[in-house]
Amino acid sequence: MMKATMVVIGGALGLALLDTAEAQTASGPQSAPQERIAALKQSLQEDQARLRQYEWIETTAVSLKGEEKSRKQNRCYHGADGKVQKVLVAAPPPPEKKRGLRGKIIENKKEELSDYMERAVNLVKLYVPLDPGLIQRAKDAGKASILLLEPERRARLEFRDYLETGDVVGIDLDLAANRLLGLKVSTLMGSPQDPVGLDVRFATLGDGTGYPAEVQLDASAKQVHVTVQNTGYRKAGP
Repeated sequence: MMKATMVVIGGALGLALLDTAEAQTASGPQSAPQERIAALKQSLQEDQARLRQYEWIETTAVSLKGEEKSRKQNRCYHGADGKVQKVLVAAPPPPEKKRGLRGKIIENKKEELSDYMERAVNLVKLYVPLDPGLIQRAKDAGKASILLLEPERRARLEFRDYLETGDVVGIDLDLAANRLLGLKVSTLMGSPQDPVGLDVRFATLGDGTGYPAEVQLDASAKQVHVTVQNTGYRKAGP
């Protein structure tokens, strides 16, 4: 089995070492790491610009201890300010509230969990879509590395402290097409005792635009799992 090669991008010496390692392990579509990061940023910006022409359906399901607690669908599109606008399409009716002291205790616990699950859903928005500016910041700080999974075919770019101190963002790339294949994030939900993992699968529309087709978030401490699926892309009306 071919071994993957990890090299850290950190300062002039690190870049020189990385260039040398890449030259020894790959040729053709493999380019210098700084060029690869620049191409990735350009690809992200182009995809995000093209996605403004589309509308789509976002389905978000939240589970607790393996049991689905909520599911809703939004029609999404970009507003004039470039921000994603969401219109609720479908959501389950709110559960019936129980009376008495016991009912109040149960409701308080439900509200606490509901708040946590909402924070988990909002956490997805901080990492998807990726921010080219934060990628550049991590690279400039010497906190980027490249793992060659399949020379000339597949690589993973990793960025430490991408958004928060201690988080790690890993981006799987198709080297030939410079296309995103997947995204993995390791971060925290406020404390070291509350780790969160994010796994994103990317797909491509007919015009070559890349988009996050499915997002899986696991908050193991609370046994909360969030799934976000983006489907039904079509050109938005005037």
